[in-house]
Amino acid sequence: MQNVLVTGGAGYIGSHACKALRQAGFNPVTYDSLITGWADAVKFGPLVQGDLTDREKLDAVFAEYKPVAVMHFAALSQVGESMSDPGKYWHNNVTGSLSLIEAAVAAGCMNFVFSSTCATYGDHDNVTLDEMCPQTPINAYGASKRAIEDILENFRESHGLNHVIFRYFNVAGADPDGEVGEFHQPETHLIPLMLDAIDGKRAALTVFGTDYDTPDGTCIRDYVHVCDLVDAHVLGLKWLQDGKPSRVFNLGTGKGFSVREVISHSRSVTNREVPYNEGPRRAGDCTKLVSGSVRAEKELGWKPTRSTLETMIADAWRWHQNGSYEK
Repeated sequence: MQNVLVTGGAGYIGSHACKALRQAGFNPVTYDSLITGWADAVKFGPLVQGDLTDREKLDAVFAEYKPVAVMHFAALSQVGESMSDPGKYWHNNVTGSLSLIEAAVAAGCMNFVFSSTCATYGDHDNVTLDEMCPQTPINAYGASKRAIEDILENFRESHGLNHVIFRYFNVAGADPDGEVGEFHQPETHLIPLMLDAIDGKRAALTVFGTDYDTPDGTCIRDYVHVCDLVDAHVLGLKWLQDGKPSRVFNLGTGKGFSVREVISHSRSVTNREVPYNEGPRRAGDCTKLVSGSVRAEKELGWKPTRSTLETMIADAWRWHQNGSYEK
């Protein structure tokens, strides 16, 4: 069984990727600092606790497991925090990723799947985004991810490091089997925050900004189910193993929903009211982020099967009621 090194495999998306890799016949080796991840989420392969800036430990992991590829999810990802503390994001995301990339190249592990973000595009009002859109990020989180994309391209040119870059839109939902799910402390994502409010675990959801240039004044986002997302990563890994060229893919559905629309759908799915308050805009938030790309479908054969808003909320609600992790 071939090993794949999964950084951030104890986190939300990484843990789902580990399950998908195991189901595809790979052995996922999680490398995670556990600062934001959860050891309880590592169920499908071994866990190595370590920081990406620890080059000595990374070298040891590559030597021991000899992975055929890296899937790199580990990152800080809170947009608001990246605006108030950009140095933290440049150090953790960019310096850590550079350390990982150099260690992979030194070990001869030349297939690299990278978790990027649609936040690299910035704010393009009323534009559906494809992979050729200009990258003009408006927050340090998106800027740090764009920088890592540039590093990967540099290492492709200089060392032949093959890579697939996935620019995500908003990830939601949970494993329908309930083995892993979304659990952050603190929580910053809309759907779990909303479910907390529905369940009485917080007083109310705050809707940040009601004066955007959208039909109902709230931000619009493209939501993709986490299981569909990680299926694309397995396809990306196989793309590289088949000797195909480095490539960038958007992962979204092409359908945007406003915050108010998500709240409305949640009422229908849970049959409960959503207590919420209206607050000011958050710095760094874009008006609209919706994918206009079909490249992943045409080239990878990726076909989302669970990325309806109702399914994503229902899977998240099931996990919310039954699943959690402990340090």
